[in-house]
Amino acid sequence: MKKVIVIGSGIVGISTAYHLAGKADVTVIDRKEKGRATDAAAGIVCPWIAQRRNKAWYALAKGGAHYYATVVDDLKREGETETGYKRVGTLALHEDKKLNEMQERTALRREEAPEIGELTRMTAEEARALFPPLSDEYDALLVEGGARVDGEKLRAALERVAVKRGVTLVDGSAVLVEADGYHVECDGVRFEADEIVLACGAWLPELMEPIGYTARVAGEKAQIVHVQLPDTDASDWPVVMPPRRRYLLGFEEGRIVIGSTHERDKAFDARPTAIGIHEVLSKGLESAPGLAEAELIETRVGFRPVTPNSIPILGRVPGAEQLLVANGLGSSGLTVGPFIGKVLADLVLTGDCELDLSLYPIKESVFRTNDK
Repeated sequence: MKKVIVIGSGIVGISTAYHLAGKADVTVIDRKEKGRATDAAAGIVCPWIAQRRNKAWYALAKGGAHYYATVVDDLKREGETETGYKRVGTLALHEDKKLNEMQERTALRREEAPEIGELTRMTAEEARALFPPLSDEYDALLVEGGARVDGEKLRAALERVAVKRGVTLVDGSAVLVEADGYHVECDGVRFEADEIVLACGAWLPELMEPIGYTARVAGEKAQIVHVQLPDTDASDWPVVMPPRRRYLLGFEEGRIVIGSTHERDKAFDARPTAIGIHEVLSKGLESAPGLAEAELIETRVGFRPVTPNSIPILGRVPGAEQLLVANGLGSSGLTVGPFIGKVLADLVLTGDCELDLSLYPIKESVFRTNDK
């Protein structure tokens, strides 16, 4: 049985361990860094409406959305009822021309992704019937198959099952060491492994620098606001996606998540800031003025890992094939995280996977420091 170390227990790392559990000897090491993207995020699973024409991103996002039904069913069979995932539909808001284009694009994609479900055009009044705080500014397209994810609930469910199946969790700071291959040291303890999976998000450069690699991955700061409506159950409300990278998600007990900022050059500054919260609330209230009197209950900050060209990287590290990496998922981390874990597990166990890895080249973002 292969020995595998996974560095990072966010959604990608813990999903990898979950898929390897019982098939390999797996140890997950994580130092519980403040600002981990999975802990802060509320995920939206609805990639099909996106205008982005990037083949690599869409293949990954489509695969991730499709895989959710499988992994959630598997978790439920293990007794995990609190997965954080719910198929509630997505309301995309826009003017008529954009909605027409979106509907045509999504209808074409439904041929390969039947989980998209029905597409229904709605007036602003009909959309408000589903998500009452909305403004009357935009009509909407309802995508039946859209879903939302509570990142920490999903991560915790995967972790519980992984541990039940024999995965070992270690709290501490992992250090990569090159000596007759690679091993990991953590707080004075040496961990040998046949394969090492690097799933540490925005902290990848710090992890790889001691072994002579440069990782061109940065943390994009996201500030997210949680508000609460009294005497309200928003758990069945659809995800709302207004124009200009905004979103609103409803949860139990009237909790509404409003997001988010996209701040470059602010990595590892985990403070909620006045300007960031102002941006989130002002944009959120434009789309949903009915939230104006909601109670402000929480702000969260996370760091999305991004590459310079915004293309994810996935596979074995050139010149260090014992190391596998998945990174640069940006704001799609929760959409694709469980699926990426399966892909990495397949690579470890069989040497192959269902994705075309040439679409996610590592060498542009991870390379020997003296090679460039």
